[in-house]
Amino acid sequence: MSLDHAPDHIKLAVDLIELLESHDIDPSVAVGALTIALRDFQAKLERIDKEQAKLEGIDKEQAKLENKDKKVSGA
Repeated sequence: MSLDHAPDHIKLAVDLIELLESHDIDPSVAVGALTIALRDFQAKLERIDKEQAKLEGIDKEQAKLENKDKKVSGA
């Protein structure tokens, strides 16, 4: 089965499995390492989501202020 049209996360998973198997990594060691990596990337996603939410909040606040300015100036 070809991975040419597979989503990126599937391609990466296959590559990681092949890498671990080709180096004869013990499955329990692989699971432990992948668990740590998963937690790390989940934390990164949380930080990105919080930053994005903060930026969206700033954008919304800016839009409110601009709308107030327009109403005050009669535009």
